Amino acid sequence: MRRSRLVVFVSSLLLALGTALTGAASAQGAQLAATGGYVALGDSYSSGVGAGSYISSSGNCKRSTKAYPYLWNAAHAPSSFTFAACSGARTDEVLASQLGGLNSSTGLVSITVGGNDAGFADVMTTCVTGSDSTCLSRINTARAYVDSTLPGRLDTVYSTIRAKAPNARVVVIGYPRFYKLGTVCLGLSETKRSAINNAADYLDAATANRAAAHGFVFGDVRTPFNGHEICSGSSWLHSLNWLNIGESYHPTASGQSGGYLPVLNSAA
Repeated sequence: MRRSRLVVFVSSLLLALGTALTGAASAQGAQLAATGGYVALGDSYSSGVGAGSYISSSGNCKRSTKAYPYLWNAAHAPSSFTFAACSGARTDEVLASQLGGLNSSTGLVSITVGGNDAGFADVMTTCVTGSDSTCLSRINTARAYVDSTLPGRLDTVYSTIRAKAPNARVVVIGYPRFYKLGTVCLGLSETKRSAINNAADYLDAATANRAAAHGFVFGDVRTPFNGHEICSGSSWLHSLNWLNIGESYHPTASGQSGGYLPVLNSAA
């Protein structure tokens, strides 16, 4: 009986110590980010397309003051802030035009990238305008790209980030599932919605795998977006909008502040 109590006590002590060390590491990471500066890279999910309040000087990149990088900067006041994310960016464009703000004193880097490489916009267009079979075929093509080509492209981006910012904590953030299933919803069929959600999971899994291989943190937004998908009645994502097609299937301001920002807060 005494031995059992000792085991329980030691287990509890180790758990508490592990929690304390994790908390200390997280706090240290946040302190380094604030001291060394923050660089936000990536595509429209990081620039804030769909959130409104776009910074006029950002032009077609559509960087928003309601995007999670801008909100994180406002809350933590790092020593410097480079908001380089741009609507439509693919991995090659991140490499070509977004890495100028990285250096040895950069403390935190966040990035969302890969969706445009995999043909996200074309997938959604095909699924909205085509049949179930056409939609599934286009998704299968995207999945094949995620298997064969995307990992190498992500590796190149991640390796370059690490080389340019050797001391930074790098947070790679994923994409949400887009649709709530099992409910009456006008628009796409349940078959299409399920396939699109599965494709988002597939992309997230591939991205998380490559992030881990480089020692980066993967920020999973699917949990905070649960219950806030399109067709949920409380969506944090724009559905198809023919009047402003570019904002379709992007997070709203609530999606940025309620979905993406908490994930960065936890991971940074």
